[in-house]
Amino acid sequence: MSKPSDAQIIDATRNWLEKAVIGLNLCPFAKGVHVKGQIRYVVSDAQTPEELLATLMDELQHLADSDPEQVDTTLLIHPQVLTDFLDFNEFLDVADAALEDMGLVGELQVASFHPDFQFADTEPDEIGNYTNRSPYPTLHLLREDSIARAVEAFPQAEAIFEKNIETLEALGHAGWDKLDVGPVR
Repeated sequence: MSKPSDAQIIDATRNWLEKAVIGLNLCPFAKGVHVKGQIRYVVSDAQTPEELLATLMDELQHLADSDPEQVDTTLLIHPQVLTDFLDFNEFLDVADAALEDMGLVGELQVASFHPDFQFADTEPDEIGNYTNRSPYPTLHLLREDSIARAVEAFPQAEAIFEKNIETLEALGHAGWDKLDVGPVR
C-alpha cells in the first residue's frame, strides 16, 4: 500500500475536525475558525524529532507573523514521526521549550492530538481518551489571544472536558467507529 498524499492526510484531518471536534462539539471554539477558513493545515515530512522541531519552529514563527484574520491557528500534522504516543508526549516538553526560546510564551501555545492519545491514569481503550484522538499525530498551534476571547465568549470553559467525556461515553466505541474519522487506509 502506498503512503497517503499530503492532500489525503489533510482531508482525513479535516474530516476528523468536522465530524468529531465540531460535529460532537468537543471544542466549541473550532467551528468559527473552520467556517472562516482561518485554519492552516501543514503536513510535515519530518522523519526525526529534530526535523519536526525545525518545522514546528518555522510554523510557530509563521503563525506569530500572520494576520489572525487570515490564519488564526495551525494544525501541524506529522504522520511519519512520533507515532508512538509516549515519544509524542515527551516531545511536548520540547515544543514548550521552543516557545520559550522563541519568546512566544504568552502569545502562542501548543496543544496535542494523537491517534493513541491517553490521559494519565487511564486505560488505553477508555473512550474519554478519544477527545484528543486524531487520525495522525498533530500539534495544534494556537494564539493565546484567541483562546482568551473564546473563553470569554464561553464562560463555562472549564466544564468542556467533563462534557466531552459525557458525550463520548454516550457515543461509545461503536459510535466513534461509525464517525469514520481515522487515517487514510
